Amino acid sequence: MNSNHYSKLGTLLLVLAVAVAAVSPAAAVASVDADGVPQEAEVGEEVSVTYTLSDLYAGNTPSEWGLQGETNLTNASWTVTAYGVDGDQVADSQNYGGESFEYAVSSSEDMDEIEVTVTGTAPEVGEWSYDPEERFTVTEFTEVRSGGGTTTIDSYDAHHYTANSKEARNAIEDAESAIETAESNGADVSSAQDALDNAVGFYENGDFDRAVQNAEDAASEAESSESSAQTRSMLLYGGAGLVALLVLGGIGYLLYQRQGDDYDKLG
Repeated sequence: MNSNHYSKLGTLLLVLAVAVAAVSPAAAVASVDADGVPQEAEVGEEVSVTYTLSDLYAGNTPSEWGLQGETNLTNASWTVTAYGVDGDQVADSQNYGGESFEYAVSSSEDMDEIEVTVTGTAPEVGEWSYDPEERFTVTEFTEVRSGGGTTTIDSYDAHHYTANSKEARNAIEDAESAIETAESNGADVSSAQDALDNAVGFYENGDFDRAVQNAEDAASEAESSESSAQTRSMLLYGGAGLVALLVLGGIGYLLYQRQGDDYDKLG
């Protein structure tokens, strides 16, 4: 191997080393235990969730940093309390109002765990969407460092709805199930699928009454198509059975005739 080849290899290894060094390791952040995060909430419904953050100085997290919390809950209020290793409260609880807060975390004050409770009401839906369903941020926690860097710690969201949107969604889901069942039984569900598509369109326009009506039409159409398919199958099987009986009857008759001929010959 000549020196020029060694030189190229060395350059390649140097480039690879620089590239690897440029990739920062994943930042270690606090752990979060959540209690009471809803899967869904009706618009205007009160939501209250308590989070416990531990491992506050994990990995390369500095001994002093800012805990930032954000939410889409309306009329939100926050209560933040710090506890030491022994479980005793080490600082006065802090109360905040609004969509966000920032709290100073410091090891010099013996903070070992942070408890955050957020309370508010599920917000209005800005844009209706059947799939994916409408969701809002219940809480998002971020680590804010003095140098200006930030790292997301964890985020929690939930589906929000109104009584009318939930009725429409349930009707659409029922229609989807009816269409799936009918199709699996060999029915032509094209007409039902068209009605279902219309239902989803009305849903996403916020016209829930028409969404319900079209979804119910889709389900009825699917069930009717399934019934027709089953009737056709029964007629088909019945016709096949009748043909089989006629064939067997014909064979039996021929055998009977042959036996009669044989008997006459013996006589």
